[in-house]
Amino acid sequence: MIIHGACHCGAVAYEAQVDPARVMVCHCNDCQSFSGAPFRASVPARAEDLKILRGLPKVYVKTAESGNRRAQGFCGDCGSPIYSADAEGAKVYMLRLGVITERGELPPQRQIWCEAALPWTCGLLDLPKIEKQS
Repeated sequence: MIIHGACHCGAVAYEAQVDPARVMVCHCNDCQSFSGAPFRASVPARAEDLKILRGLPKVYVKTAESGNRRAQGFCGDCGSPIYSADAEGAKVYMLRLGVITERGELPPQRQIWCEAALPWTCGLLDLPKIEKQS
């Protein structure tokens, strides 16, 4: 599936080919912190299947619990998260669903780091819903 992504301000944009069967939600503490949310959803794209169309993400490199160095790509202007990847010689980019135009067509297929999941996240579907805020 071909997808299109852009940060909130539009300074960074890309196109990529992804497999919708590989969409995942991560509950790890780093994903919670980086996203400012209780979890983060991503889909992998091979480096050769990702084409930056506009701008260049700013990169912050963090060391994972495993010791691996992970590059966190984000818009340097608006701060929108774009991807994570190995810091050296990335072969796969984990593209953040929040900036993908087709995100509604990419439901998560699995969850990882569930031991760090906030206990109340499993009950979100049961909460009252308001379609839009005025």
